[in-house]
Amino acid sequence: MRYLKFLLLLVAFSTVFLTACNTVGEEGEENKEENTDQGGKLLEPKELADVFLNGDYEKVYSQTSKTFQGEVPFKQFQELGKEFNKDVAKYILQSELPYGNGAKQYVWIDDSGSKGMMAIFDEDDIIHGLQVMPLTLYPETDNIYTETIFDFPFQDKWFVFWGGTNSLVNYHYAYENQRYAYDFVIMTEYSSYEGDPTLNESYYAFGKEYLVPADGTVVQVENSVKDNEPVGRMNQKQPLGNYVILDHGNKEFSYLAHFKYQSIVVKEGDKVKKGDLLGLVGNSGNSSEPHIHFHVADSPDPMTSKSIKINFDREDKFIQGDFVD
Repeated sequence: MRYLKFLLLLVAFSTVFLTACNTVGEEGEENKEENTDQGGKLLEPKELADVFLNGDYEKVYSQTSKTFQGEVPFKQFQELGKEFNKDVAKYILQSELPYGNGAKQYVWIDDSGSKGMMAIFDEDDIIHGLQVMPLTLYPETDNIYTETIFDFPFQDKWFVFWGGTNSLVNYHYAYENQRYAYDFVIMTEYSSYEGDPTLNESYYAFGKEYLVPADGTVVQVENSVKDNEPVGRMNQKQPLGNYVILDHGNKEFSYLAHFKYQSIVVKEGDKVKKGDLLGLVGNSGNSSEPHIHFHVADSPDPMTSKSIKINFDREDKFIQGDFVD
């Protein structure tokens, strides 16, 4: 969930993966000055995919950080770029994800949907991470929606941190049991918190009302898992944390996870209506910050169920990087 700091990731050539760690600040400013001194004009973040596809690898590479260049030699970068760009007509911008330190992540996919690119720019437009990878698609289920029409399980405006039908904008997509899941946070001025980032109470989402997304019956409840403290420490032994599973009929079960400790106000067997209060947003389970996790599946067994794409009560489509209300 949280990417307020960039991590050093290994170069995995088997998946055509290019990346590096973030040392935003002095290094970014140094790269910017060098590029300017050489008479070059920094490309705008949204231009990257077109420049990369057009084969101007030197232009892209010159704008990467020193750390990136130390991990990936230019010759290797160029060879991988040429190989990856084969048969690509164009790249289409999918999402923009702001980070709390002035940096931003951009994701593109090609027109076939089979290749994707992700880049991380700092506030000076220096590239600190670049990943290109083939995308696995699941067309047999991508266009099948729930019979139940759902609302969002919250009020007001929230930010889609994970959501969409490829693994670059939605890490859940790789897993059949939660393929069409969404993670929502509250974002203000490119940050999901204010104050001490190790405290749950610093996060705008923490303690917000968690609502019923569609009429149903409560079939499972867990309410005794402590919220993760400090923020960033995750409970992988109880991945859902505190959760509610609702039966909506038609073999459609909604999973709502990571509730605040002992905040859930419903019990198994309760009949609930859309908009009813379930509990409060927390940071329990395999969660790196307070947020809402919502997906629908075909059974109440979290391990063997298969995720179903959610039919929301609106025509607008949304993915990672969008605000919804």
